[in-house]
Amino acid sequence: MFQDPIAPEALTLPAGAPAKVWIRHLAKYRDPDPVRSGFELAVTLLPFLGIWAAAWAMLSVSYWLALALALMNGLFLVRIFCIQHDCGHGSFFSNSTFGDWVGRALGVLTITPYDVWRRSHAIHHGAAGNLDARGFGDIDTLTVAEYEARNWFGRLKYRAYRNPLTLFFIGPAFVFFLEQRLPVGAMRAGVKYWVSAMGTNVGIAIALGLIVWFGGIMPLLLVFIPSTMMAAVLGVWLFYVQHQFEETHWDHREDWQVHEAALHGSSHYILPPVLAWFSANIGIHHVHHLYSRIPFYRLPEVLKDHEQLAEANRLTIRESLKTVGLQLWDEKSRRLLSFREARRARLAAK
Repeated sequence: MFQDPIAPEALTLPAGAPAKVWIRHLAKYRDPDPVRSGFELAVTLLPFLGIWAAAWAMLSVSYWLALALALMNGLFLVRIFCIQHDCGHGSFFSNSTFGDWVGRALGVLTITPYDVWRRSHAIHHGAAGNLDARGFGDIDTLTVAEYEARNWFGRLKYRAYRNPLTLFFIGPAFVFFLEQRLPVGAMRAGVKYWVSAMGTNVGIAIALGLIVWFGGIMPLLLVFIPSTMMAAVLGVWLFYVQHQFEETHWDHREDWQVHEAALHGSSHYILPPVLAWFSANIGIHHVHHLYSRIPFYRLPEVLKDHEQLAEANRLTIRESLKTVGLQLWDEKSRRLLSFREARRARLAAK
């Protein structure tokens, strides 16, 4: 068994050490600071509401300026979603009941039913990188063998699904504006999820009804929809690059290990400080998956203390753009390939 005699402050694991060794060292970062959490919530919500009001007021001056403000506000909406995400992990407030109700309230702004999303996201964390547990809370990914075993129509459907237009524009619109209004699959799991979805829908309907009552249809068309769509696109992109990179980590159930998949199958997305702030450090995703109870504002502290984690799975913005061209998991080379690379490999093997 691997022995770890090194103090957490100077932890350097040898190559091949099991990922689960990190768990006890990361536990010291898990406690949220209620003052800091309240501050992060305030500096996110107040500007969001202020920009929303400014965009609404700008409608009487210029539709284009109103639209520009709405799109900019999509960044704050991403951050609101990330705080809702931390609430779902129980990492934002020590009082889980309070954190859950904050998450439910934020779910009206992000048009995401909190309890439904928390369930699907927990399944994602519990199965990420497991080839035998795909299809729930992740981006559909076929292996090379599975793709080649499909008929022409099955391949066409998969190609259509993995098209960037579908993944990053049609998909986000469908998920956030339609699917989450009636998430049938999750709602079959119990009354709690029905209440979550319908309660969120009622909150959204009341908010939008008041907006239309006082401002007409234009605040809806030029402020609400653009800001929500911008946040949806950015959110899906962030979720995509967190696991869809060339040297990610997938195994079948018999070889799959949750901590290994968490550490090696999640990217460390290197973002400029301003984008890291708006995305609430979600780019430090390998640490988040390894220990999801760490509040987002303590993730940089982990990297500062542990150079190995700071250097692991680094993915720059330029490198992340190339991941759009990767669609198939090759079990032989253990990396994601493009359709073209998979075809070349198949022809070379003949």
